[in-house]
Amino acid sequence: MTGCIYTQEDWPHFRWNRESLLGRLASVRHEQGRLLGRMEALGFKLRQEAVLRTLTEDVLKSNEIEGEKLDAEQVRSSIARRLGMDIGGLKAVDRNVEGVVEMMLDATRHYDQPLTSERLFAWQASLFPTGRSGMRRIRAGAWRDDSGDPMQVVSGPMSKERVHFEAPAAKRLGPEMGTFLDWFNGNTEGDWVVKAGIAHLWFVTIHPFEDGNGRIARAIADLALARSEQSSQRFYSMSAQIRQERADYYDILERTQKATMDITLWMDWFLQCLGRAIDGARSTLGTVLSKAHFWEIFGDALLNERQRLVVSCVLDGFEGKLTTMKYGKLAKCSHDTALRDIAALVERGILVRNPEGGRSTSYSLAKVT
Repeated sequence: MTGCIYTQEDWPHFRWNRESLLGRLASVRHEQGRLLGRMEALGFKLRQEAVLRTLTEDVLKSNEIEGEKLDAEQVRSSIARRLGMDIGGLKAVDRNVEGVVEMMLDATRHYDQPLTSERLFAWQASLFPTGRSGMRRIRAGAWRDDSGDPMQVVSGPMSKERVHFEAPAAKRLGPEMGTFLDWFNGNTEGDWVVKAGIAHLWFVTIHPFEDGNGRIARAIADLALARSEQSSQRFYSMSAQIRQERADYYDILERTQKATMDITLWMDWFLQCLGRAIDGARSTLGTVLSKAHFWEIFGDALLNERQRLVVSCVLDGFEGKLTTMKYGKLAKCSHDTALRDIAALVERGILVRNPEGGRSTSYSLAKVT
């Protein structure tokens, strides 16, 4: 297919207007630092909860971009188990979910390790543990071989398909990926945020695998972003933001892949999307941050183990209203003990009695500002 950037003489020498992107990059870097600083101020347990929420969303949304919906509780259970977190009620996990989680955690937890073809083969094989993509058998853990039709990204009904992109021929993959990996592991680009954007575009343009290229490209970008922060703990999800902007994502990719080696528009979009992802972490981590704020205010209150357990359950989004009976069930204590515990929490200003009384008496957490 003519017109793709990899057919140009100066491929893969990407260029972009650094001056026009300098302000955008500085803003993203500033927001990265602010978010990391805020998260570092949390206690270990809350920070782990924030990481669990972020990684769960990242895995779910990266797969949704490709039209694949995973079981959220399975993803959460798999991540929690691999992080050594005790969240209770862990769910049995399918091997395809385990594979997706394994790839993402390897990318982010081992961000400081070189990116190699063997590592990429392992990632792609973990995405397709049965060697199938749906009903179709694919090459897993190896570059595609173009034994069938050329690798194309298409849309539309049969006989009216629109070809968005045709990847380089399989015979080019060895040299192409060698150049890409040398660049990624080298020191040719100083800022890893910039490198994340270039790597994402470059890898998905080469399209070296029969399937899974988009998810792996996003994992590579996550690895680069982790290097930019020198931290394996993730507190925002680029994939979740791309999922929200999926139409724009595919549009800017297609336009860039059919243009010149000037990728300024792609880099501008990538940095803006990253900025929105960091800003969106406030929503994803809203519960965690609210809990942190709550304990900042009431952290000095002398709570017993039962009280702390129940208050934490309510902070996590306890369903319904808190009553004496529900308190007793949660804390595994008698009705009288529940009454005493609740009375003490009300006296300390942690709980407030709701307007309805009698047998309908219930309690809510005090509002904090």
